[in-house]
Amino acid sequence: MNYNTTIGLKIKELRTEKKFTLKYLSEETNLSIGFLSQLERGMTSVAVDSLAKIAKVLDANVLDFFDYPDEINQSCVTRSYDRKYTVIDSEIIQYTLNKDTFTYDMLPRIQEVMPHKYNEPEEIELYSHEGEEFIYVLEGILTLNVDNNITDLYPGDSAHIKSESPHNWSNNTSKLVKILTVNTPNPLKK
Repeated sequence: MNYNTTIGLKIKELRTEKKFTLKYLSEETNLSIGFLSQLERGMTSVAVDSLAKIAKVLDANVLDFFDYPDEINQSCVTRSYDRKYTVIDSEIIQYTLNKDTFTYDMLPRIQEVMPHKYNEPEEIELYSHEGEEFIYVLEGILTLNVDNNITDLYPGDSAHIKSESPHNWSNNTSKLVKILTVNTPNPLKK
């Protein structure tokens, strides 16, 4: 399911209701005007932590940007064929591992990170947010950057990060990388 257009329209609607300019939203969120403009037009996707920053400035809940059915299955089991997925961009597909992502304190996901498009290693922008992150490599080699300390993680390796430390990860190989991530607090929690 691709939410780019829906999210972008809702951001623009809330921003114009509040009479905020793109420049103001950019200054308050630390996201570029060009990125925000593309986001509002549905031309790019947004990471959950960036969407949370936008929601805070717009005095909204992250859930306001998504259209989900009201019925929630009460079972605690999520079958592999029932996983919801989101295409983050051309290089990342994210699968949520629980049906009700909005009521639990942690957010477990499988992330498939495609090979970087270019021949040279990807320069990744570090970001920070509240909480903790756990990463477990299922397949491939993940390059992890925490406070500019770069480490390659192999299948079976894991990392537990205080999310306030600037961090990010990437796939600098020619093969798919598959990781399990768990974030707390859950940025989608109601």
